[in-house]
Amino acid sequence: MPDELILDKEHLTGFLRKIAKERELVAPVKNSHGDTLFEVVSSVDDISLDLESKPVMPAKNFFLPRTETLFHYQRKGKQYLFKEVLPEVPRVLFGLRSCDLWAILFLDVVFQENFKDRYYLNRRSDTVLINIGCREPMRNCFCKSAKSGPFLTQGYDLQLTDLGDRFFVEIGRPRGRELVEKWDYFFRPATNRDRDEQYEIVLEAESRFERIVDFDTAISRFINNEVDDALWEELGNRCQGCGGCAYVCPTCYCFNIVDRPDSETEGQRLRIHDACTLAGFTRLAGGHNPRHERSRRVRRRFYHKLPFAQEKYHRPSCVGCGRCVEICFGRVDMIHFIRMVCERPEKSKEASLRLGEILVRAGVISTEELKIALEKQDRTGKLLGTQLIEDGLATGKEIAFALGRQLGIPETVGTGGVVGR
Repeated sequence: MPDELILDKEHLTGFLRKIAKERELVAPVKNSHGDTLFEVVSSVDDISLDLESKPVMPAKNFFLPRTETLFHYQRKGKQYLFKEVLPEVPRVLFGLRSCDLWAILFLDVVFQENFKDRYYLNRRSDTVLINIGCREPMRNCFCKSAKSGPFLTQGYDLQLTDLGDRFFVEIGRPRGRELVEKWDYFFRPATNRDRDEQYEIVLEAESRFERIVDFDTAISRFINNEVDDALWEELGNRCQGCGGCAYVCPTCYCFNIVDRPDSETEGQRLRIHDACTLAGFTRLAGGHNPRHERSRRVRRRFYHKLPFAQEKYHRPSCVGCGRCVEICFGRVDMIHFIRMVCERPEKSKEASLRLGEILVRAGVISTEELKIALEKQDRTGKLLGTQLIEDGLATGKEIAFALGRQLGIPETVGTGGVVGR
C-alpha cells in the first residue's frame, strides 16, 4: 500500500464507525453549548463532529487526567494492602491539530526519560494519533513560530489534509498503516493532482498566520539575563493565580500527589494537575513558600517553558496553540509575554555587562565560583550580590569597589552594602 492515499469524505463516517467498534474513539465534538471538545465517541451517527474548530481543551487529559487514582489502599491491623490502577485502553485519537499532536510527542519524552511513568505510558502505549493539518490558522494560533504546525513532517500515525470533497491521507508510522490496511476498501491511491493540490494548501496555510512570535530573541534575552525585574512585577500584578494557562496548555504536566481516605481503613492515592502559578505549588511542609510572590511564580512558568526547555529538549515547550491567549484575561500569555520581552530596548554592551562578569574581570571571584553562585541564585531567588556575600565569595566592599572601577570611579569606598542583581 502506498504512503499517500485518498479518503473520500462520504467514506469518513464508515471508517470512524469501524474504528469505534474495536477501539475507544476520541474525536472533536461540538456540544449543545457550541463548544468543541475532545470526547469519547460511542456512536458516530449521534454526534456533531467538528473538524473546523480547535478544541477548547487539549488531548493531554486522556493520558494525564486532571485527577487519576494511582492505587487503592486498605489497612488490616498493622498491615497495608495496595491495589494498583493501571488502565490500558486501545484508543484512536482522531482530528488532532498538529500542535496538539506535537504536544503529545513532547509529553512522551518527559514521561519516559530517567523514570518511566507507567501510568502515563500505559494510557499512551496503544493509541493511534490521526491529525488534520490546518488549512486556515485560527486568530490566536502561532504554531508556525513554534515549529509545530500547521502541518507535520513526522510523528503522526496518519495525517489528513482537507482537499474539499476528499482527504489527502499520509501514512507516518506503522500503527497508521495497520489501521488503513485493515479497512483498505475506504481508501484509494493518491494521484499527482492530489499531491500538487495538497502541496499548494500547505504553502498557503503557512502564509496566513496573523501571529508571528519571536521565540529565539526571547530565549536569547533569558540566557543573557536581559529580562528586567520590573517586567516580572508587572506580570505578577496582572496574573490572578487561577492556573487556567496550565490547565489548557497541552504541554504543562506538573502534578501533585495526595492521599484521600474513603474510610478509617481504606483510601486511595491520587495524582492531580498542579501549576507553578498556583500559590501552594512550592509551599513546603513547614509552611514556608519560597515563591510566595506572584511575580516569582510567573517568572518560574516562563523560565520553564522557554530557556529551561530549550536547554533540555532543544526547543521551547510551547507549541503555539494559542489557548493561553484565549483564557487569560490578564494577558499573561505566551504571545504578550514574548512581545513584552522583545520590544524592550536592548541594553548597550557596557550596560549589559552583568555584575558577575564585572567581579570576574576584577579578580574578585573566579568563573567557576560565578557559575556556582548563579545556579544557587536561581534556586533561592536572592540578589547575586547577596548570594556571593552569604557564601563568603565576596564582601560588600569588594563588590562596591569593582563596580566603581567599572564606572570609572578610581577611589570607590565600599560601604558593605549589597549591590547588583
